[in-house]
Amino acid sequence: MKSPSPLWHPNTQMSEWTSFPEIVSAKGMWLYDSKGGKMLDGVASMWCNVWGHSKSELVSEIIKQTKILQHTPLFNLTHPSAEKLSKKLLQLNPKMKSVFFSDNGSTAMEIAIKIALQYWRNVGENKKTNVATLENGYHGDTFGAMSVGYVPEFFSKFRSKLFSTIQFPVPRTVIIGSNTKKSSKEYAEYCLSKIEDKLEKDNSIAAFVMESGAQMAGGVIIYPKNFQKRISQICKKNDVLFVLDEIATGFGRLGSMIEYQSQNSTPDIVSFGKMLTGGYQTFAATLTTKKINDSFLGEFSQFKHLFHGHTYTGNPTAAALSLKNLELYKKYHLIEKIQKTSKIFKDRLDDISNLDLVGEIRHQGMVMGIELVQNKNSNKPLSSNISINKLVFEEGRKHQIYFRTLGNIIMLVPPLDISQKDLNFLIDGTISTIKSLSRKL
Repeated sequence: MKSPSPLWHPNTQMSEWTSFPEIVSAKGMWLYDSKGGKMLDGVASMWCNVWGHSKSELVSEIIKQTKILQHTPLFNLTHPSAEKLSKKLLQLNPKMKSVFFSDNGSTAMEIAIKIALQYWRNVGENKKTNVATLENGYHGDTFGAMSVGYVPEFFSKFRSKLFSTIQFPVPRTVIIGSNTKKSSKEYAEYCLSKIEDKLEKDNSIAAFVMESGAQMAGGVIIYPKNFQKRISQICKKNDVLFVLDEIATGFGRLGSMIEYQSQNSTPDIVSFGKMLTGGYQTFAATLTTKKINDSFLGEFSQFKHLFHGHTYTGNPTAAALSLKNLELYKKYHLIEKIQKTSKIFKDRLDDISNLDLVGEIRHQGMVMGIELVQNKNSNKPLSSNISINKLVFEEGRKHQIYFRTLGNIIMLVPPLDISQKDLNFLIDGTISTIKSLSRKL
């Protein structure tokens, strides 16, 4: 890549970089650059890749659909791919009734929020206008998503323009160790009691929004057993809509096809994205129950319908691609493979945790978060004059691994279909990278 380039990269301090590796092709788990180098895709191209790159069935499906119908809107029209995909998603989510397509995770959550708030207006309840969330959550970078998934490090500069939410603590081992003498179980109960007390007393809460199974961008915060189930029950008891975000955690990332089902919780609204297309195109979906869907029906003059739409809503190519991707899950028994392959993470925990810079490690399914710390006893985050992301990226590249950190947390989020051999290569490269950092810092 020539420097300087006019291209502005996401979440990047551009002054730290003079150039970026130029990826010219990809095959399987590997990314190939213009200088002949290669890196194993350790973050599944931002958590979305399922099968690795250049999966023949998916590429063929894109070509096939593109020859037939490239794009037509869903404004007053429909097409076979969107119809078939909506039915497939409802088969996977039998308690859902309707599907609203969009083009990325942030917009899918914007749609979920708008549906939740308008639902109460549609049924004549105008006092329910507030949204409850978990601290440390993340739902995207658009303004509604920032409001319900407020991460101070990311969004503090926009705080005055975001709508307020009611936030509740989430069980986190590191915080428990430093702020309270409660056990993990006791702290989880404390968090749930705060939620229950508030929802029982405050009739203004329209919806409770949370990531399903784990907080991903928050650093792989895995919920304790029954935590999500209990919140679902509290919401139902207090007539609060339960809204789930499975953008990054659904379709196998945590080990289950539909994560909320494994959590024994039932949402009123749920959003999917990232892995819906196998990671080959941008696409997302927001699903609702019959109760929610029916509240938007009525005479046109009542204006109960949802005033929301995108140019590429239900794009035929992305919809056809998603159908093929979901078909491959079944054909190749992917969920069963994930559950087997992910055991390697557990088997190699000690190899990683014994390293000098490593604090807490959190793992579920095909994701692991590794805290880099200055001191193991205090869990004080590792710091540097330049971003930890850049340091880890450059060291990882030397070991043929593509990393993208979250602050001081190394995220291992490989393509779901990764082989045991390649997963061990990823873990070996992670260990070598951390050892190299230890010698330099």
